[in-house]
Amino acid sequence: MAILLTTLVALGPLSTDFYLPSLPAMTAALGTDVAHTQLTLSVFLGGFAVGQLFYGPLSDRFGRRPLMLTGLAIFVLASIACALAPNIETLIAARFAQAIGACAGPVLGRTVVRDIYGPKDSARMLSYISAAMALAPLVGPVFGGWLSVAFSWRATFVFLVIYSALQWVATWRLLTESNRHPDPTAIQPRRILANYATLMRDTTYRGVLLCNGLAYAGMFAFISGAPFVFINLFGFSPQTMGLAFGLMVSGFITGTMSSGRLASRRGPEAILTAGVVISSVGGAVMLALSMVGWQHPAAIMVPMWLVTCGIGFIMPNATAIALAPWPTMAGAAASLMGFVQMALAALFGVFVGHSFVDSTVPMAAAISAGMGGALLSYWLWVRPAVHRPAP
Repeated sequence: MAILLTTLVALGPLSTDFYLPSLPAMTAALGTDVAHTQLTLSVFLGGFAVGQLFYGPLSDRFGRRPLMLTGLAIFVLASIACALAPNIETLIAARFAQAIGACAGPVLGRTVVRDIYGPKDSARMLSYISAAMALAPLVGPVFGGWLSVAFSWRATFVFLVIYSALQWVATWRLLTESNRHPDPTAIQPRRILANYATLMRDTTYRGVLLCNGLAYAGMFAFISGAPFVFINLFGFSPQTMGLAFGLMVSGFITGTMSSGRLASRRGPEAILTAGVVISSVGGAVMLALSMVGWQHPAAIMVPMWLVTCGIGFIMPNATAIALAPWPTMAGAAASLMGFVQMALAALFGVFVGHSFVDSTVPMAAAISAGMGGALLSYWLWVRPAVHRPAP
């Protein structure tokens, strides 16, 4: 079950990271420009954000399993459309549909973890799942770059068709229903809005919501800008770019594995504190090096390792803190968290795509802004709630 949940949660990152090395080749093959190719990433995140608003409440009403199977079926069909897309406009539309299916994996996978392990152990399990999930951005760009060079950029989507079809079969055979508190009113529009309003009035939830969302948005600024920075600016091959990307993702694995080991001793709040500090320092160093004109791979890779390490601390613990107090609204809480995360990432991706020049400054500025925003959100809302005296 842990392996299955990991592959389901990884469906979103894999859908973006796997085809990153083929973005420049895709731009040339479809006769388009960087901004339009970048839209295949940003539109995916937009669809991912919107879809999550519905999966959570629907799963609170009808259960996690049927919604997971439906999302995976949509993903398989949309991935086929991506592989066959004759032009960039069709690919952009197919990526939006692909995102609607893909978001079932992360939002429902995390909710199942909350259902099964409860508020106490979910932070530890989410940390280990996040560490295993990091294999997607670690291995994905390397394998995706090899497929793109050996065959074409379309081969990356063929792989996603096969991968998601196998996931559907595994989910059908292995995933049992974990929602023990189905809510018959969960999909009523007024109830959905009321649940979201209740969540947003909670200062701790609001704080970790933005910590998680801004941290991921900063990381996505790197994900969307890295292919063009490393391939176009630094002259890396797609395979080498994938290796460089994987090296920096090792920071995320380090952070999540350390988080899992420390969770029972230190608690999620203390680990979240370390994460926002480490990542904001890494983002600030990267921006400073870019602004003084040091256009070198090391000026990106070393600070980005710190950033991803900090994010490895932030994301599982922010999620655990956010979901812990809401057993009957776990789906809605996960949905809103995912929506904000993906919406902010889409905005950061559009900024990087439209501001890309022969410089690392725009990407570094977006990364630093995301990490600094996560630190500010923690300082304004999470820290006061954690250190509030008990009544």
